[in-house]
Amino acid sequence: MDNAAPVRFLKGHGTENDFVIIPDPDGTLDLSPEAVARLCDRRAGIGGDGLLRVVRSAAHPEARAMAGEAEWFMDYRNADGSIAEMCGNGVRVFARYLQWAGLADAGDLAVATRAGVRRVHLAKDGDVTVHMGAARLPGGPGPSVTVTVGERSWPARNVNMGNPHAVAFVDDLAHAGDLLTAPAVAPADAYPEGANVEFVVDRGPRHVALRVHERGSGETRSCGTGACAVMVAAARRDGADPAADGAPVTYTVDVPGGRLVITEHADGGIEMTGPAVIVAEGALDPDWFASVRENDRSNG
Repeated sequence: MDNAAPVRFLKGHGTENDFVIIPDPDGTLDLSPEAVARLCDRRAGIGGDGLLRVVRSAAHPEARAMAGEAEWFMDYRNADGSIAEMCGNGVRVFARYLQWAGLADAGDLAVATRAGVRRVHLAKDGDVTVHMGAARLPGGPGPSVTVTVGERSWPARNVNMGNPHAVAFVDDLAHAGDLLTAPAVAPADAYPEGANVEFVVDRGPRHVALRVHERGSGETRSCGTGACAVMVAAARRDGADPAADGAPVTYTVDVPGGRLVITEHADGGIEMTGPAVIVAEGALDPDWFASVRENDRSNG
């Protein structure tokens, strides 16, 4: 791609989990981890908890095998530039962008991600429902890891939603500390690629609230996969297992940026419903973006 050509971007959020959106349908834009980190920088760039690159599945080597099911691939990056498998809020915002750009209509569509194809429903009322797939419990049905912040430690449940989570139930969300640095999780070999860590309190029957440290991003206002992991952990703690008893279960999950509704079905499938908003669009200054890319090359 010509470095002098303007690069379009948009800004969007899902329950205040915010993203820089880069449309790149033909997959011609090379975004290094350093460039992504600069774009997500809230002082030196646009600012976001992560970046969503919008690429046709057929144009991306990691998604070509899914092109028959999903036309579009969500190339998701954390705010530090690292690659992530999945982002639940990101999928909702990604789908909202496709609708905003006239690339999808209200109703059902499929989105390719590194965690597989995700089915999405764009409701006319503005909410977006994502079929998140089934949770895996690598450590078994009970707590299998320990989360530590300062002098406090809690047993936690290892839940995988296409990306890894450690879910700890606490008495007070303030006990999570500032979440600027990643909480310690043991044993270390339970999460060889690091973990997203959720701290959870009860708000009422089948109603919980969380704070989260997202791997590669720090504390965020919301985490969709984290909300799903929390719902599964809360349901198992409360004795609910739809795969075993055949009855779906729904939890309301409050995040700092809003509210999500999570349902687990008897087949193990999990649906997440919540808002997704496009708030701005623009173009990167060509000279600034060229300087970022040149700096990447000189540092490489």
